[in-house]
Amino acid sequence: MTKQETRRPLQLAVIGVGARSEIASHAVASGAGEIVAVADPSTAALERAKEMFGAGIRTFAGHRDLLAGDVPLDAAFVTSPDHTHAEIAIDLLHAGIAVYLEKPLAISLVDADAILAAAAESGSKLYVGHNMRHMAVVRLMREIIKRGDIGEVKAVWCRHFVGNGGDYYFKDWHAERAKSNGLLLQKGAHDIDIIHWLAGGYSTLVTGMGDLTVYGDIDDRRDNSDRTMPDWFSFANWPPLSQTELNPVIDVEDLSMVSMRLDNGVLASYQQCHFTPDYWRNYTVIGTEGRLENFGDTDGGIVRVWNRRTGYDADGDVEYRVRGDAGGHGDADQLTVGEFVDFVRDGAHTETSAVAARNAVATAVAATESLRDGSRPRRVSAVDERVAARL
Repeated sequence: MTKQETRRPLQLAVIGVGARSEIASHAVASGAGEIVAVADPSTAALERAKEMFGAGIRTFAGHRDLLAGDVPLDAAFVTSPDHTHAEIAIDLLHAGIAVYLEKPLAISLVDADAILAAAAESGSKLYVGHNMRHMAVVRLMREIIKRGDIGEVKAVWCRHFVGNGGDYYFKDWHAERAKSNGLLLQKGAHDIDIIHWLAGGYSTLVTGMGDLTVYGDIDDRRDNSDRTMPDWFSFANWPPLSQTELNPVIDVEDLSMVSMRLDNGVLASYQQCHFTPDYWRNYTVIGTEGRLENFGDTDGGIVRVWNRRTGYDADGDVEYRVRGDAGGHGDADQLTVGEFVDFVRDGAHTETSAVAARNAVATAVAATESLRDGSRPRRVSAVDERVAARL
């Protein structure tokens, strides 16, 4: 592309018009992109796409129909269910189309590595939407660590209270192993990526534990494929055992955890519960000269630092306010899409990393295998160095 050509809106497609497809609207709102086509096997989804992106868009039943339709495209947002990511992304990359792939990268390590290999072989740009790297609370914690305020990181702990878990993950395909692998991967891969980022290393050994402790006891089931998550979401769906119309198949865990040993010696843990009343993440990072912890993970939250010896001190020694993400991770979504646009146009540096996304999947896959095998430790496979170097 010439400099003049980069000023025109990118010609974009959206593949999979579900709850996350609206993220592509950020490219349109900024003037950087134009949605010209969508693909989804659901006719209801295609009608919904016309309402979201304009009646003039071209619609297709699948991504291969789209590719055969000779639609000029610069890039595509892949926001389809996780188990479809590999096939779609690989075909797009080999067709020379830049890909924004919604996280997680894939639901198996084989598929994750195949996607990376396709990006390396084709030379097409691959971007994985790990928007948490743009969350204000995460950026603030990373800045504190990089300044050396708590010394050298030795431990990272994350507790994830998934208060909306019943609505978000147990009424559609997320509840099925065949389509998500498990929520320690589907949901946890995002936090595992941040744990790796804050710690400055990747997991090499993991042990997982978990179970389906609540939602498996609910007999009220329904095929919700005719609806999307906003149609059934309500804070009135409480307490958890009063939930209705859950997915017909539920074989993933609603309570899980993993312990990790990283390649730089850092020890880390991640805990996830899908039936808490509150919904937020709590990180603790401990270094050789102090520790930090966040309270709240959106605008107005607090990150506190303790860096002197004391007894119990709820306030810490230094307090920082979280500025940004007033609408949940909407601000982070906007920044993530903006970074993707710059990456497509001129190869700009990205805070996200396809290799890191793969390593988060590798860790979560190994942890889920451990969880389902009596918590036996699992080694985490390293990425192919030749592929990583080309990316």
